[in-house]
Amino acid sequence: MTVIDSQVHAYEANSPKRPWATVPNWPDHVTGDEMVAAMDKVGVDGAIFISAFSMYRYDASYAVEVQRAHPGRFGIVKPVDPDNPAVADVVAEWKATPGTVGIRIMLPKDGRAADDPGHDRIARAAVRHDFPVNLLCWDNLDEGIALVDRHPGTRFIIDHLGLLQPRVPGAPEKPWAELPKVLELAKRRNAVIKVSGACTLSREPYPFDDIWDPLARVFDAWGFERCLWGTDWTRAFAVVNYEQAVEPFRLTSRLSETERAMLMGGACAKAYRWTPKK
Repeated sequence: MTVIDSQVHAYEANSPKRPWATVPNWPDHVTGDEMVAAMDKVGVDGAIFISAFSMYRYDASYAVEVQRAHPGRFGIVKPVDPDNPAVADVVAEWKATPGTVGIRIMLPKDGRAADDPGHDRIARAAVRHDFPVNLLCWDNLDEGIALVDRHPGTRFIIDHLGLLQPRVPGAPEKPWAELPKVLELAKRRNAVIKVSGACTLSREPYPFDDIWDPLARVFDAWGFERCLWGTDWTRAFAVVNYEQAVEPFRLTSRLSETERAMLMGGACAKAYRWTPKK
């Protein structure tokens, strides 16, 4: 089967050439070459490379460099700025960039509302240029659902199960508390969901067996053809290493081979209309 990681972040070391906006608790660097080496080690054929907002904000130039160096291994996604009145032009320019597969909206709690005019401009441009919109709305699912409902013609990809995930070891006391809202969101046929970073929600050690019962509810509600496995590495770095984020899904007996192939690659290829070439 073809294995596609639906979310990874690669980046250079912090430097005057390309300074970071913030300094998260990630490794000092995970370059494109280093990301490919990590993928090769565990048999991941390709990945959706989300330009890291924490470090680079709306500048996706490093993602473009990496995609040029490894054109068969990465489809690239750029966060876009709803404050930019010319954001539709930004989306058009991004569409013309080789290797691009989508754009991203950040919808943090206490941020802008779902009906913000900037979001409307982005959603309309995404339809015009046939891009899916990656939506980070963890800890803000009500606004995320409202945005998906507001734009039924836009394809949305919900990041990280829609659930707030830890950046340091130790899952929240009730990591799945918002799961009913995630299951309700599954009724929206213009959305698919990333099962990314799921291992960080475990309250047990590797191989994180306690994630499977709540994930089974996700699979039942969304269907495997709408569930995209991913690691969210390197955001998850402090909690799990790359191999630990891959192997539980590859080895579990809770998935049939057909389900595993769809979850770990097939659904991602369909959602992004992209397939890796090693």
